[in-house]
Amino acid sequence: MSVALPTPSVREQVAFAREAGVCQPKAGQWDGRLLSRGYIADYKPFNFVDGEGVRCSLYVSGCPFKCPGCYNKAAQSFRYGSPYTDELEERIMADLAKPYVAGLSLLGGEPFLATPTLLPLVQRVRAQFGSAKTVWAWSGFTWEQLRLENKDKRELLALCDVLVDGPFIQAQFDPNLPFRGSANQRIIDVASSFGAGRAVLWQSEAGTLANESRTSTRVG
Repeated sequence: MSVALPTPSVREQVAFAREAGVCQPKAGQWDGRLLSRGYIADYKPFNFVDGEGVRCSLYVSGCPFKCPGCYNKAAQSFRYGSPYTDELEERIMADLAKPYVAGLSLLGGEPFLATPTLLPLVQRVRAQFGSAKTVWAWSGFTWEQLRLENKDKRELLALCDVLVDGPFIQAQFDPNLPFRGSANQRIIDVASSFGAGRAVLWQSEAGTLANESRTSTRVG
C-alpha cells in the first residue's frame, strides 16, 4: 500500500532549502539542454546501494544546487569526469540485460539537468526492457518542483519508477535512512504519484515503507 503525503507548497520547500544553504532556481531557470556538457562522473554496475535489488548506477556531472556537505562535490562541475559515449551506452544496455539486474539508477550531479544524455538512454531502456527493469532517479528538485519544470525534466520523470527527491540537508543527515542521506528527502512512487496528483511514498517489494529509518519500528 502506498502512502499519500501532505504536500508543502513549492514556496515553502524553496524557503526551507535556502535556509539550509542550498541554491534554489525559479521554475525553468536551470535548463539541462543548455547547461549539460554530456559528461559522466562515474558508472558503477552491479551494486546494491542505489535502490532495490542489483542496480547499474550512472552518475552524471553537473549540479548547481551545491548542497552543503554534498558527498559528491567534485561532480557539481558540468565538466567533471569524461564524456558520455556510445560505447558506454552499449555497456550499460548489456549490463542491464543480465537477468539478476533489477534496473538502472540515475544519480549525480543532477540527473534532471542531464536530459540530453539521459532521456535517450532511458527511452531506449524502456523500449528494450519495458517494465522488467526499474529506473530510479535521485534529484535535488522535489516532486512538486519537477511537476512545474521544463518539458524535458517532466518527460524524464515520467519514465522513472522511483524518485528520491529533494536536496541533501546536512542538519537532517541520518545514516540509518535507506537510499538517501537526509530526512527531508522522500522515496516517491512515480506512477502512483501521477495517479494521485500528489507525492506518494514508495513501498518496497518486501512490503516495508523504505522512507522509514532502518532503526524505526513503524512500517506505515
